[in-house]
Amino acid sequence: MTPNGSAIRAIREAQKLSIRALSNRTGLNRGYLSRLERGLIRDPAHERVEAIAQAMRVPTDAITHKETT
Repeated sequence: MTPNGSAIRAIREAQKLSIRALSNRTGLNRGYLSRLERGLIRDPAHERVEAIAQAMRVPTDAITHKETT
């Protein structure tokens, strides 16, 4: 499962969630979430991606799709 960092950030910002708030909801480190959004973590654990999607109340595939240019 490959996360789409841009999608994660866009959804988080659209929901007016800070990295800190998302960290609190998921139990994941803020630095980890920041690196994930910047595309520095390419193969996170499936459970972590699901936790992020669940915390933002979106389907998992909303934050794992590939960007099209």
